[in-house]
Amino acid sequence: MSSPLKTDEIKSALAALPGWARERNALTKTFQFGNFREALTFMVRVGFEAEALDHHPEWTNAYGTVAIRLNTHSAGGKVTAKDVELARRIEGQWASHHS
Repeated sequence: MSSPLKTDEIKSALAALPGWARERNALTKTFQFGNFREALTFMVRVGFEAEALDHHPEWTNAYGTVAIRLNTHSAGGKVTAKDVELARRIEGQWASHHS
């Protein structure tokens, strides 16, 4: 089981995760794409990263928008290092989409 991160650890992690925020015990970010196909492609890529970590996001998709929420259920719904790592990997997929 992962331990919840302290507030200062979360703030430090967010400094390296552009556009991410802490909202109600979760890391959150909304991504905008030009169309549904681009959004879905991003979700599939993130899905592979999530599966590799055995840590899965809560997310929604509406046409070209993907909203992601990360926390760890086994840690009482708090933010853990697993959430930070998945956010980093999501950022990697976002960067590769825009290169």
